[in-house]
Amino acid sequence: MRYLSILLPVVLVSAALVSAATPALADETYIESTGGVIWNHRESNAVAAVTVGHDVDLNEHFFVGVEGIAEKVLADDTRVVWGLGGRAGARILPGAKLYAAANWQSKDCRECSDAVGLSTGWEQDLNEKLYAKLEYKHVLVSNGEPDSDIVAVGLGYKF
Repeated sequence: MRYLSILLPVVLVSAALVSAATPALADETYIESTGGVIWNHRESNAVAAVTVGHDVDLNEHFFVGVEGIAEKVLADDTRVVWGLGGRAGARILPGAKLYAAANWQSKDCRECSDAVGLSTGWEQDLNEKLYAKLEYKHVLVSNGEPDSDIVAVGLGYKF
């Protein structure tokens, strides 16, 4: 919870910008699946996630969005991590998005603490509806637990 002061402004500003965007601009709802590796100072494991989100264009180059995640470290004694956050980014090449995001995440084990994930990523359209992505996330964990890092690749569908 100590990272709530970082996350809360990001989510509130993202939500405000999403609600204030003009209806004439396009918006995009998406669902994606990702897989990758998570590591900290003690160990590394595989990780998989599903994300559902909604982006709103602020103009032809910039967008903001909100998203929810379900993420699972593929190791014994871990729970599904649930998260909610926001993101902002730019279309920098045809069919490509570069973004930064922040999200609050529930705890992944009984003794663990909740966390905040700070990430950056690249999405590239494969066609009108499908895209591929590459993402790096740094997970800030409280209660003296070591922070973690995640690198993941994924496939998403826009509708």
